[in-house]
Amino acid sequence: MTIPPTIFTRDLTRYYGSTVGVEGLTLEVEGGEVFGFLGPNGAGKTTTIRLLLDHIRPSRGESLLFGLPPHDPASRSRVGYLAGELALDGRMTGAGTLRFLAALQHPSRKEAVSRRREELCQRLGLPQEDLVRRVREYSRGMKQKLGLVAAFQHDPELLILDEPTTGLDPLVREVVFQLMAEARERGATVFHSSHVLTEVDRSCDRVGVLREGRMVALLTMEDARRAATRVVVVEFQGDPPLAELEAAGLELDHREGPRMVLKILGGLTPVLQALARHPVRHLSLPEPRLEDAFHSLYHRPGGGP
Repeated sequence: MTIPPTIFTRDLTRYYGSTVGVEGLTLEVEGGEVFGFLGPNGAGKTTTIRLLLDHIRPSRGESLLFGLPPHDPASRSRVGYLAGELALDGRMTGAGTLRFLAALQHPSRKEAVSRRREELCQRLGLPQEDLVRRVREYSRGMKQKLGLVAAFQHDPELLILDEPTTGLDPLVREVVFQLMAEARERGATVFHSSHVLTEVDRSCDRVGVLREGRMVALLTMEDARRAATRVVVVEFQGDPPLAELEAAGLELDHREGPRMVLKILGGLTPVLQALARHPVRHLSLPEPRLEDAFHSLYHRPGGGP
């Protein structure tokens, strides 16, 4: 029996009057995958998530979770969700909020969810003295932590996380990355929506790039790194041999005082051979920047890769 993808969409489209929310989205995300859903604010990421969760209905097309419609209780119970704009009942305590949401799970899982909730609160920094306070007294970061505990506490098979590190300090962000990695290790799928490239780079296996409601790229992180512009930073002891460097496949990007930042247009071997023929005071090969790889996808006219 073939196992369906965890997330499946075909021509998924949602219009708001004449405005495109998302259009023609066709996508498959498999079990055990951390998928980065990347795009600037307003690209359509949250609209897509709301469609996947059946919070809104599509103008056309379809989406399935675990091979089931998103409104099917058999699929909904397997999902953990963190909203990008988290709305909580400020009258409830933090502990009461978590217990209320956990009650949506099957009663047989009550003890396991309770143990997991306690562990998550400890790791994310939500002590008991905070959990007994009303949510309306929480800071933005505390509400985000509460939302993360709610999403992870039942160890769902699919985690849909919309900007999960918003409002968190660096140490807590590290915990969130650890939790996503642990979810993948146990075979869960993570759908990580973000506009922060560095977060997607460190956490995801594949990434889809959304711009103005349309998918403009779908690639593995390894492909994304290969597509990024490579540079060499070099400072010569004498005059730089610009003509020879250009012949070797380098192009001057800019200068930083006596140092030159050169784009590598071809293979690395001729570059190193050319550099070896001249006295060099400083040389470094920085890691490719994903910002460079995705910048053109965000800004290229025509809407396609």
